[in-house]
Amino acid sequence: MHTQLWRYIGKRLLLMIPVLFGLSIIVFLIMALIPGDPAQAILGAYATPENVARINVQLGLDQPLPMQYVTWLSNILQGDFGRSYAQNRAVLDIISERFGATLILAGTALVLCSLFGLLAGIISASRQYGLADKMITFVVLIGISMPAFWLGLLLIMFFAVDLRWLPASGMYSMWGGDDLPDLLRHLILPASTLAFIATGVIARLTRASMLEVLRQDYIRTARAKGLHERRVIYRHAFKAAMVSVVPVIGIQAGFVLGGAVYVETVFQWPGIGSMLVNAISQRDLLLVQGGVLVVAAAYVVFNLLADVVQFILDPRVTA
Repeated sequence: MHTQLWRYIGKRLLLMIPVLFGLSIIVFLIMALIPGDPAQAILGAYATPENVARINVQLGLDQPLPMQYVTWLSNILQGDFGRSYAQNRAVLDIISERFGATLILAGTALVLCSLFGLLAGIISASRQYGLADKMITFVVLIGISMPAFWLGLLLIMFFAVDLRWLPASGMYSMWGGDDLPDLLRHLILPASTLAFIATGVIARLTRASMLEVLRQDYIRTARAKGLHERRVIYRHAFKAAMVSVVPVIGIQAGFVLGGAVYVETVFQWPGIGSMLVNAISQRDLLLVQGGVLVVAAAYVVFNLLADVVQFILDPRVTA
């Protein structure tokens, strides 16, 4: 089993190489083909033709696109993401400072949506067509249909403005704090907002997978032997259903990372999402390209981990 697992991980790592290569091309082209001159955005009121030409030469923007991509990619492979035009700092340093905050937010949201989504799906499937099933299905449909940024604004209005129970923005209090309780208080609203839609998706897939497993012959046999219903559901049915649910959780990890862009903006969370919004408005190409590439690579890694867990649960599925 260990040999098969390491062989599978090695194969998946090799498959990641063309995926990341393709992502680098897409990220580069999307930013390079956006209308507008980055040099003019950098110089602002000082954007004379001479200054624009000088900046374009310094940044290599006067080269053909294929040459720009080769230069950019070769620098990336050496760990050099370039320098931010607007901040005049190394892109990798800025991303490193911000990525930790995004991981805290996205990781918390992923844990929440996984736990509540799995639990809701199990309860809904075990009580099919009952009151609990109908209520969960109703809440799930609302959650899937609700834009995350709008939900975030509603939570801010209710819990931060009206009740004043929780802070509305930031990662720590401006007047001190900087400890774990302060972080958790600031984390509740953005993490809940980010997790709400993903919870609905996981709950629906868990319910469908559980219902399919509960119809299998070996489940009927387990019940016929007199096993307690809770043991049948959690010991036998849930484990089999997880084989289908784990890849969905991996996909939702990517959704959570992508959703962090606007959720961080709504809650002023100092992560990569808010950094990208500011960088796009400033036409800071290298910072945007580096940030998007790091987020995309993290998404690929999350999917790799999900595939490995799925292989451990059932090697026949992904062998």
